[in-house]
Amino acid sequence: MRVAIVNDLKTAQEALRQIVLQLPGVQIAWLANDGEQAVAKAVSDRPDVILMDLVMPKMNGAEATRQIMQHAPCAILLVTSSISSNLALVYQAMGYGGLDAVDYTQNEKLLKQLQLLQQAAQPASVALDDPPLVALASSTGGPEAVAQILERLPADLPAALVLIQHMDGEFIPSFAQWLQGRTPLAVELAQAGQRPRQGRVAIAANNQHLLLRMGGCFAYSSEPADHPHIPSADVFFTSAVRGWPRGGVGVILTGMGEDGALGLLALRRAGWLTLAQDPSCCVVYGMPKAAVQLQAAVESLTLNELAKAIHAAVGPKRKLQV
Repeated sequence: MRVAIVNDLKTAQEALRQIVLQLPGVQIAWLANDGEQAVAKAVSDRPDVILMDLVMPKMNGAEATRQIMQHAPCAILLVTSSISSNLALVYQAMGYGGLDAVDYTQNEKLLKQLQLLQQAAQPASVALDDPPLVALASSTGGPEAVAQILERLPADLPAALVLIQHMDGEFIPSFAQWLQGRTPLAVELAQAGQRPRQGRVAIAANNQHLLLRMGGCFAYSSEPADHPHIPSADVFFTSAVRGWPRGGVGVILTGMGEDGALGLLALRRAGWLTLAQDPSCCVVYGMPKAAVQLQAAVESLTLNELAKAIHAAVGPKRKLQV
């Protein structure tokens, strides 16, 4: 496997080179000092993996990721001095196709990611028959809003569903049981290593961020640790861009704050249908408003309309009874 390193600091380049060469069968393809060099080198000599810094002169890592994924797509891992200090760039780069973000100090995580990429014959490939994914995010007032949508969807909906609800992990199991009583769809807790399954609603299950790894498997992460909401819709949505190339529908429901807006924008740029709850039926019009203001949501709909839109996008071609 050929790995390229992009960083404006020579010391960082050398440190990353030493880490990468710990893996057998790995070669250094080339080094680049900024985003412009990285794009040019990737186009002329596409590596298997690029370790991309974010804050660099001439062109930052997010824009470099966008251009590389457009002209010479390959696996890109974001390696930065501080994920928490560069969240906007992290989400932006992941929206353009970056696989994951790793702090320089997380050597073991970086090695593990490289090992996974090395084992994959075609990074980020998924089965052609994977169902579309419906990703929902909600906060204050969310449980009832989610229930009203899911109770309108049929048990045979040919899609997998994932819910990010801002709620302490201690209460998630009982919430899942309550939600199961409101919908014909099967409700379960998202388990690390498993994949979203058709006809099932997987809920982020603990006080960590839920995300989709390359290949579509669930994983939990404590990073970014200082995000105002854990689990975060932004983290899950941005991971779904590469973790679920089949695409689907992203939905932001009632809640305080702005979580999910940047991630929903990443989904929209990747070709997903992106929707927000209409203010007329929101308990708190915070998260949907942020998504609308960012032009991340293409339409604002009532709960009844959201159920119809989801069904129309992914469901069998028959009328939904609501």
